Amino acid sequence: MPSAFLKHPFMNQSALAACDEDAMVHAMLAFELALAEVQEASGAVPEGTSQQMRAQLENASFNIVEMAEGIASGGNVAIPFVKQGRAFLAKDLKRYWHQGATSQDVVDSALMLLLKPRLAALDRLLLRCRAAAINLMNTHNHTPMVGRTLMQQALPITFGVKVSHWAVGLEQARRRLGDIELPVQFGGAVGVHSGWDALGLEWMDALAEKLSLAAPVLPWHTDRYPIHALGTALDAVAGAAEKLALDISLLTQTEVGEVAEPSAPGMGESSSMPHKRNPVRSALIRGAARQVHGHTCVLLNAAAQPLERGLGEWHAEWAPLTESALLVEGALEQVAVLLEGLEVNPGNMRRNLAATGGGIMAEPVARLLTPALGADHAKTVSAAAAETSRRESRDYADVLMDLLAEHPETNGIIDNESLCKACDPALYLGSSVAQVKRAKKWLDCK
Repeated sequence: MPSAFLKHPFMNQSALAACDEDAMVHAMLAFELALAEVQEASGAVPEGTSQQMRAQLENASFNIVEMAEGIASGGNVAIPFVKQGRAFLAKDLKRYWHQGATSQDVVDSALMLLLKPRLAALDRLLLRCRAAAINLMNTHNHTPMVGRTLMQQALPITFGVKVSHWAVGLEQARRRLGDIELPVQFGGAVGVHSGWDALGLEWMDALAEKLSLAAPVLPWHTDRYPIHALGTALDAVAGAAEKLALDISLLTQTEVGEVAEPSAPGMGESSSMPHKRNPVRSALIRGAARQVHGHTCVLLNAAAQPLERGLGEWHAEWAPLTESALLVEGALEQVAVLLEGLEVNPGNMRRNLAATGGGIMAEPVARLLTPALGADHAKTVSAAAAETSRRESRDYADVLMDLLAEHPETNGIIDNESLCKACDPALYLGSSVAQVKRAKKWLDCK
């Protein structure tokens, strides 16, 4: 499969390289050497064993192709890796290599080591997104725009409050991701450190400290909560990013034109239509998010694993988990660029507020008319004015005044100034400004 064309466009290239086959070998080797060190510290292997292993293996040329081929017969990469590693060692060291461990200990721990820097990168990107969003919130705290429900014009909001919701969504996901623990895996063949008794748990804790991973309560060979928690947390970030990208892509439509993605040479160009400026960054974000959602389904369906070792469920986790992290990182890079360079057009926002001739203000006008006309009649008059305004392209306030001339009961109750205020979108923004203030306070608290 041409991954460079079909997969890699959604991923950060340096992050992808940090999770490639060589990186996996390095992570598995880090686990095995750390295991030898903690066993040596407890007296389970002769003094100097771990240093000799390190000297003989750190610069060893592991055969990646042969290792990949070995997965077909062994079922996972740890088995051919352990065989190759043992072959590199001097005869007197071979017996201490991989001592007390099983293949799942190696693979799970190596994946945690690979993912740890990726989570740190995601946190940095999310903080960058938060800072860019706060700048937009400050700039557009009082910028009125159309609020839309079911894809139709509803009532006015501010662009600042729209960005606030994007920012809160991303920050909620960041905080959830920050609570995720990446635990070491070490339990041996059936998860009870067979042959080593209480030493096994001591080694597990020491391994966690040496590798800077979390120490689990127990080995988690078929307790896949760590994977479930990480996978769903990554999916939450993807969902928050996708929401933002969807909103932006809708607002960039030619007929709407309220925002535009940051311009760059060749960015968003069409292969056949020179006039187009496609929301490519939004498309890449949404494409990555859709893949993450699919991967999350795989991880959720692999959560229940049989007895003491998964039969296919564990194996199904590897690619979806690592790809999810890489896809989310790629998506967030695009989100950060979008928020930092988003082109906002308040003029078009005002134009769209006026697209109905002011009919968007029918709801506050109905509230104004209710004391004089009653709720049902007020709603009927307000709706009729909105429809006439739309159909005849007349100003909504002018149409209302004509209609109200037919209702003498409003005389002395509804004055022109009150009516004009009720028709002004900038005066009917609800708690938009207060919400931005509240969101900024929450965003700054952690």
